[in-house]
Formats: sequence, C-alpha cells, structure tokens
Amino acid sequence: MKINDVIALNGNTQLLDGGAMFGNAPKEMWKSWTAVDELNRIPLACRCMLIQNQGKNLLFETGIGSFFEPKMKERFGVVEKEHVLLKSLKNHGLTHEQIDAVILSHLHFDHAGGTLSAYEDGEPRLLFPNAKYYVSKEHWLRATNPHSRDRVSFVPILNELLEKSGRLVFVEKDGFSDLAPFVTFRFSQGHTPGLMLSEVHLEDGSLVFSSDLIPGAAWVHVPISMGYDRFPELVIDEKRELLTDLIAKNGKLFFTHDMQCAIGKLGQDAKGKFYTEFIQ
Repeated sequence: MKINDVIALNGNTQLLDGGAMFGNAPKEMWKSWTAVDELNRIPLACRCMLIQNQGKNLLFETGIGSFFEPKMKERFGVVEKEHVLLKSLKNHGLTHEQIDAVILSHLHFDHAGGTLSAYEDGEPRLLFPNAKYYVSKEHWLRATNPHSRDRVSFVPILNELLEKSGRLVFVEKDGFSDLAPFVTFRFSQGHTPGLMLSEVHLEDGSLVFSSDLIPGAAWVHVPISMGYDRFPELVIDEKRELLTDLIAKNGKLFFTHDMQCAIGKLGQDAKGKFYTEFIQ
C-alpha cells in the first residue's frame, strides 16, 4: 500500500480563536498563514483518515461531528448542521456500520465527537457499531479523570458509551496492538497526556497522523504551539524529535485541522527548518 491509497475524509468544520490556535505567536505573524474573520476566528478542518487494508476499513479519528446542542455548537464554531463524516463515507461507498476499527488519537470533542450520533437524532448513541475503538490507556485515565483546565474538552456521555460498548481497546505504552505491524503508535504528552500518534507503515515511507501535536502545516514550524497545549515547551521538543525521525524515513504527516492540506511530505532546508510539500 502506498500514500495514494490513503483517503482523506472531510468531517465538520469549525471556527476557533486564532490567538488560541497559535499560542504566543503574534497575529502579525500568523494572519498570513490562514483566513481570519472579524471575530479573530480561523477556519479549521476536522479531517479524518480512511485506510482500507486486507479487507478492513480503518478510520483514524471521527472529527467534531454534530453532537452538540445548538448553543454549544455556536460557541465552538461548528459550521455544518449535519454529520459531515457520514456523508463523506457515503461518497466513498461506505456506511459507518462497515468500519472495522476507529482509532482515536485522544478524546477531546473535536477529534472524537463524531463517534456520537447527531444532536437532531435524539438520544446520543455510538456510531460504528461493528468497530473496535482504539484509545491510549494513559489518555483514557485523563479523559475519565480530567483536570479542571481541560474538563470542558471531554464528553462524559461518549466515555460512558465507549466503556459500555465492550469494544474499547486500550493501547499500552509499547505502542503495539492487533493492528501491528501495519499500524503502530507513538505517544505525546505536551498537548494532553497519552496523545496517540498513529504511524502507518506504507511501502513508500511512514505516514503519521499527527493529530494535535502538529494540527496543520503551519505548526510544522517547530516553535509554534497552541494555547490549548498542556506543556508548550514539551510540545516543541516532541515535534522536533518526531520530525527529525520522519525525515530519515521519507516521512509524511496527515493533518486533521489544516483546511488546505491533508497530507504533507516533510522536508528540511539548509538552516534546519522543517517544511511540508503538499501531497493531498
């Protein structure tokens, strides 16, 4: 399997404060990297990745989805009313019932909310009824016992339904599961404890679903971090380590939040600065 076999699926998009997304970088720097509205919000994709391997449909993240009630949907800038990921799957000839594995990098609502049915459908229920849900064991402990700083980022009903499903798979610190050797996992601590980075081992090099460690091409620039990060200095160190390793592997990154670029091939200039060349 090669990089061209990887399918980027659109989920719901949202608008969030640009200052929060770019941390201590001044607006004068980041305003040329992205569109910004009169409320200082920037558009963000909540993109998911689909890989079909050995007869199995593997879905990496589910995006923000459409589970929020209207007031919260407005607060967090969710643009579309319908559950866009389900429509994207349909465009590729699939239903959510045909997904065999859902890999959740972490359980913040903008990465895992799409695991729930849409608000308009009534009582919340889990989608993907025939899939195993893969979550970092360390992150699960955080999601079910959050700090007051990030409690709002989690969805209690989602955690309850995942636990009751009987299909929750905890990935241990060694990064291996029954998806190996095709998919293995790295872990990051700077954004949230136990953030799980999926590394897909393709014929033409490694592809890492970089989640919120590197949410888009602009964040490949190592000093850039988010205001939402738990430990920004650790994020910077973790990014440098990941990018250095991937350069040696002809590595590529899958971006969940970048509106323009789904997959970028890594490069490094003469001064050591990392950059990406857009593939998808």
